[in-house]
Amino acid sequence: MSTVTTHVLDTARGVPASGVPVRMDRLAPDGTVAPVARGVTDDDGRIRDLGPDDLDAGVYRLTFDTARYAADTGQENFFPEVSIAFRLDAIDGTVPHHHVPLLLSPFHYSTYKGS
Repeated sequence: MSTVTTHVLDTARGVPASGVPVRMDRLAPDGTVAPVARGVTDDDGRIRDLGPDDLDAGVYRLTFDTARYAADTGQENFFPEVSIAFRLDAIDGTVPHHHVPLLLSPFHYSTYKGS
């Protein structure tokens, strides 16, 4: 299983958001950004195999192409993309699995640390 997984729910329509392009980058302390992975949400709004099975501790960012999703579903959209930065910490030398969901509507979004 990927160290990081995600799930996008379209709260305006009450359905999983399928077809959302997502990229994951690593944000280094010196400000450089390194691409890690790319994926697209499946019919259940999930990306189960987004990135490597093992990641180093550090700060990462998921960026969701919400403009593309809105265009594909015929919705208005105030946010052309949503970026969520988060920190992965090692426990006993290993970075555990993290789930980073996105709840999306045309004029609002929220996220939380999932399980």
